Amino acid sequence: MSLNPPSAAAMAAIDAASVDAAITSRLSARAFLPQPVPRATLERLLEVASRAPSGTNTQPWKVYVLQGQSRDTLVSQCCAAHDALRADPSLAEQYREAYDYYPEKWVSPYIDRRRENGWSLYGLLGITKGDKDKMHAQHQRNFRFFDAPVGLMFTLDRVMGRGSLLDYGMFLENLMVAARGHGLHTCPQAAWNGFAKIILPHIGASENEMLVCGMALGYADPADPVNGFHTPREPVASFTHWLD
Repeated sequence: MSLNPPSAAAMAAIDAASVDAAITSRLSARAFLPQPVPRATLERLLEVASRAPSGTNTQPWKVYVLQGQSRDTLVSQCCAAHDALRADPSLAEQYREAYDYYPEKWVSPYIDRRRENGWSLYGLLGITKGDKDKMHAQHQRNFRFFDAPVGLMFTLDRVMGRGSLLDYGMFLENLMVAARGHGLHTCPQAAWNGFAKIILPHIGASENEMLVCGMALGYADPADPVNGFHTPREPVASFTHWLD
C-alpha cells in the first residue's frame, strides 16, 4: 500500500508530543541486540522516509539493505581492511572518500565539540588517551554495525549536485525518526565512506554511484552503558538570530 500525503484533517490530529518524543529520543546507538527486524517494518520505514523533500522532487536516494550473509561478509572485509590500515598507514591512499564530510582545517567551536564528543564517549568506555589498541577496537565497532542485525548503505548518482546531499540528509533524518516510532534505534555512520571501493562492488552499485554513508539499525541494547551516552546540544539562543 502506498503512503499518501496526509489530509488537512489528519495533519490537524497529529500528536505533537509524540513527534517531539520521536525526535528527541533519537540517539546514535552503539550496541544492538541480535533481534531481527521484519522486512515489512523496514519497507514501511523506507516508505515513510521517502516523503522527505528534495529539490524539484528528484528523490536522489538509493538504499541497500544488508542482512544475514551479505551483512556478515561486508563486516569481515571492512574489518580486515581496517586492521590492514593500522598495520600500514600508507594504504590510506587506497581508501579515499568520495566527498569531504569533515573540513580540512578544524576551527573553534566545531573542534571543541568534536573533542568533547570523542573524549566523553571514550571516558564512558574506560578508554584513556593514548590507548591505541582500545581506540582501534572501538572504532572498528563501526564496521560491525555495532552488532545491529541490519546494515544500510546509501548511495547517490555522481551526476547529482551538492544540493542532493542536503536532500539526502532530510531523507536520513526521516528514516531515523520513523525508526523510533517502531521502537528501533539507528546509528548513521560516515565511517564507512573510506571503504567505498570495497562496499560498492559488494552491494552491486554501479560505477556512477558514490557512497553517502552507512547506517546501523535494530533494537538497541538497553543494558549496554554505551547507549547511555547522549551528546549535548547548544541552546537555541546560541545559534539563532531573531530579526524583526
